[in-house]
Amino acid sequence: MTIRLTQYAHGGGCACKIPPGELESVVSGLIGGEAPRGPGELLVGLDDGDDAAVVRIAAGTAIVATADFFTPVVDDAYDWGRIAAANALSDVYAMGGTPVVAVNLLGWPRDVLPMELAGEVLRGGLDVARAAGCHVAGGHSVDDPEPKYGMAVTGVADPARLMRNDAGQPGVPLTLTKPLGVGVLNSRHKQTGEVFPQAVAAMTELNRRASEAALAAGAVCATDVTGFGLLGHLHKLARASGVTARVDAAAVPYLEGARQALADGFVSGGTRRNLDWVRPHLDSDVTGEDELLLLADAQTSGGLLVAGEVPGFPIIGELLPAYEGITVQIR
Repeated sequence: MTIRLTQYAHGGGCACKIPPGELESVVSGLIGGEAPRGPGELLVGLDDGDDAAVVRIAAGTAIVATADFFTPVVDDAYDWGRIAAANALSDVYAMGGTPVVAVNLLGWPRDVLPMELAGEVLRGGLDVARAAGCHVAGGHSVDDPEPKYGMAVTGVADPARLMRNDAGQPGVPLTLTKPLGVGVLNSRHKQTGEVFPQAVAAMTELNRRASEAALAAGAVCATDVTGFGLLGHLHKLARASGVTARVDAAAVPYLEGARQALADGFVSGGTRRNLDWVRPHLDSDVTGEDELLLLADAQTSGGLLVAGEVPGFPIIGELLPAYEGITVQIR
């Protein structure tokens, strides 16, 4: 019997994130306060919703810490494991760091799904972590009505060469290192069972090369594009940096089949919530909702969005001086 993992989850991948507006209201009370006594200096925390926490522990050395997990985004257990691991590792790359060690986070309905499938998920995660040169050392599992998998990852970085989401400057181009569209393709996969190898290839690709290229180009501002979509993550970057971002809609690359999936109605609730969240801060010349929905498409293990030109990757816009509460312009 073929088991379709996506049918055991109410959502899929990063599209099952708590909506950004709700999440920000929950964590707002956790920001600030007296720093704890202990080793290390917190360089990046909750304040701007960056991709990972960063703590300086010595001159020239900082720890980068993150955790990411989600429900099945594809039916193949091994591919799901690979995608979830690449997605978790991406947070470290987005900060300009190098992953060092990861631990697994697994929720599994043990009375419903065979444990052999859980083993395939873990094998996929291990293979991607090994490809990244990152150790995997244990983890934690729970008996869960819904399957969930991801990793908590610890990396290292040079505190003087971080890429933060609050360091953008006007006049700098915007580079996107992976095409958009995995959200609508994954929604189609969940509803129809169609398999899209181009989406799996994009989601399992590590952001290591893009991160290294961005650092080599002198970038100091970046984020990765995941569940809040390009518009959501760009809104957060522009707001944190005190700038307005302009996107050239015609320059944004998409995976083959993404536009057709949108036209056929395969849009997740997470994507619609992303657009609703950003819309009050949006100035757009784009007519109709379709282009906006693609730009807000909830990505899983998406690429890096870098403030700066990164050789080998497309420029999709630029950062401008702040303009009357508008964080994102689309032209």
